[in-house]
Amino acid sequence: MTDMTPNASTPSKPKVRPRPQVMRLTDAAASRVKELASRADSEIVGLRVGVKNGGCAGMEYTVEYAHDVRASDEVVEDKGVKILVDPKAVLFLLGTEMDFKVDKMSAQFVFNNPNQTGACGCGESVQLTPAKIDG
Repeated sequence: MTDMTPNASTPSKPKVRPRPQVMRLTDAAASRVKELASRADSEIVGLRVGVKNGGCAGMEYTVEYAHDVRASDEVVEDKGVKILVDPKAVLFLLGTEMDFKVDKMSAQFVFNNPNQTGACGCGESVQLTPAKIDG
């Protein structure tokens, strides 16, 4: 009978931690993305989401049609739709829930973001802090 215990010279494989999903969508947001995709003038693969400097609070969310998947995009597939996250925005959006809200005066995507530390009075811009990654 052979000894099956690993010896000290056998290299062990490092544990690979699964990558967290950057964002998730509510049912309302997924429905709106599907509706936008069906009405787009040209074929789209999903929506590209990011953040940019701007507004009185410092940063603004961006949402635009994505006609292709870039090699650097973080691809989020949730509830049958595809969201492409700009790589520069990943740490600012980690853990965010994307929703779609309709009220008497507006209809818009809303970001419930745990990394948001403040917002301006008009709601057009936000203050964001990059997510802290254990590591």
